[in-house]
Amino acid sequence: MTSVKEFRVDAAPTGEALGRGSFVFTDDYSVFDWGKMPDEIPEKGASLCTMGAFNFELLEAAGVPTHYRGVLPAGADEPAPLAEAAAPPREMAIDLTQVPDLPHEGRDYDYEAYHDAAGENYLIPLEIVFRNRVPVGSSLRTRTDPADHGLAFDEWPDDPVDLDEPIVEFSTKYEEGDRYLDREEADYVAGAASVDDLEAVAREVNRLVTDRAESAGLVHEDGKIECLYFDGEIRVADVVGTFDENRFSYEGTQLSKEVVRQYHKRTQPEWVRAVEAAKAEAKRRDVADWKSLCDASPEPLADDVIETVRELYCAGTNAYTGREFFDAPPLSNAVGAVGRL
Repeated sequence: MTSVKEFRVDAAPTGEALGRGSFVFTDDYSVFDWGKMPDEIPEKGASLCTMGAFNFELLEAAGVPTHYRGVLPAGADEPAPLAEAAAPPREMAIDLTQVPDLPHEGRDYDYEAYHDAAGENYLIPLEIVFRNRVPVGSSLRTRTDPADHGLAFDEWPDDPVDLDEPIVEFSTKYEEGDRYLDREEADYVAGAASVDDLEAVAREVNRLVTDRAESAGLVHEDGKIECLYFDGEIRVADVVGTFDENRFSYEGTQLSKEVVRQYHKRTQPEWVRAVEAAKAEAKRRDVADWKSLCDASPEPLADDVIETVRELYCAGTNAYTGREFFDAPPLSNAVGAVGRL
């Protein structure tokens, strides 16, 4: 289903009922929409599964509907709460909804066909993004000016910018080159789901994750959710509040996949520029497949870089959940190693 997790179907969804299945988290990673990169990061999959399960249980306890059914510890046949896992899980049981094909000609996508096939049980083809801070590397810096958000800067400063109120944005999910939408476009793409309700759910998820991060000594900078629509109800889907979906920081240092993204920008700038050029060329040609136009590929990471990123994911998950799931150094040590990359 994605470049970092596999998807298993036990019972397929129908127009009238949710199905059953699971995510199996791998140690793969992806940056710049490239898909599977040349390396694996050991225990990254278990970190994402553990943190995602923790957050789904946090949401459920607060009354936020989700598609989460529990984790599947190694050898287990039935899902269980995270507290019953003796070791970090890699598999998460979920309810399944319908995901119809999204027909397109070039970059023109037919959402009416998607919703005609989906009916009242479907994955909403949007990502709902929330921002508490505008860190270095945020796409908001390239798409908007500070004044657009009531900020008293002529241009974006070099340091992160805190926001008085979270910003919520909507982005396409299934287009080859995802794009941000205005509210009217997002409402159209969402189908029967209300864009106002989607925003309300995103703000509540953001509040819960932000509060939990603060209790662990972390700053929750931004993140996203995906949702399904079933029987008139919006439920949070995919995975929530991990170091891949969200950006956190600890004492001013990034604690998220952004670390790897920025490392590639510094050490493989030719590849990053080739990706940007391919995306721009695909847009100019009005074609969806930008990757076929890219004339460069990423190089593998050095072993010490992989180990540093592994420790970041594992130590961060331990800190966030308040439980020593992983054999990892204290978070301050892991973050210090990131600063030396």
